[in-house]
Amino acid sequence: MASDTGVAPGAARLHLADGMPLLRPDEQVIEAMLNGWRNQQLARNLALSTINGRERKVRAFATHADAFPWNWSSPLADEWFGDLRSVHGCGRSTLRGYQEAVRLFCEYATDPAYAWAAECEQRFGTHPIQVCHEWNTAVHTQECEAQAPKRAFTRDELQAFFDHADDQVERVRRRGRKGWLPAFRDAMLFKTAYAFGLRRNETRMPDTADFGRNPEGAEFGDFGVCYVRHGKAKKGSPPKRRSVLTVFDWSAEILDQ
Repeated sequence: MASDTGVAPGAARLHLADGMPLLRPDEQVIEAMLNGWRNQQLARNLALSTINGRERKVRAFATHADAFPWNWSSPLADEWFGDLRSVHGCGRSTLRGYQEAVRLFCEYATDPAYAWAAECEQRFGTHPIQVCHEWNTAVHTQECEAQAPKRAFTRDELQAFFDHADDQVERVRRRGRKGWLPAFRDAMLFKTAYAFGLRRNETRMPDTADFGRNPEGAEFGDFGVCYVRHGKAKKGSPPKRRSVLTVFDWSAEILDQ
């Protein structure tokens, strides 16, 4: 974690000059802390979308609490989490994401390696503490957290959905309007996502070169296997790659179209 100078990325010494008075100490210190936390996460190879999302959540908590990190407390966190659930109607996984962001920021702010606690003690007479603990945070206990009324489409519902997408293409073409090609592309996109079990980002990223032959499925021609290059990444790792075999005859036909 430490640089060649022995200073950890995101440490107070990297963002605040020792002994220098600040014009607006409260605002400047919290901005320096957030910038330091950003550097720490960049050093871990985390995605920019993850870093930006966490920062937005922490700023939202600071705004709701109307307090700076060195004045945060667990009751303030409890009030915010309760507001997210009762007023904003956040789902379980969404609420856990907010809690995780605040917990990670507090871990960073209280870590002696970054010296923010000592810096706040010197400037404000107090220091940040961990406000998220096992008694006020949700635990991820099961893989699927979807609401009970939600379910997968039946085969008949899927067929009706795909037929509707195809009908939209024909409707646009009969009227002689522009846009039938994007409608056709969207219809094929829905079918491809279902045929290969692709996530949203995986569905929008493939190139034609990402499909190849399968020696065990010669009947599918050049579309016997889909090479996914933009799979869901693990923490600090590049996108995960995997191969998905073609199983439906019609999926190879639509890709050929």
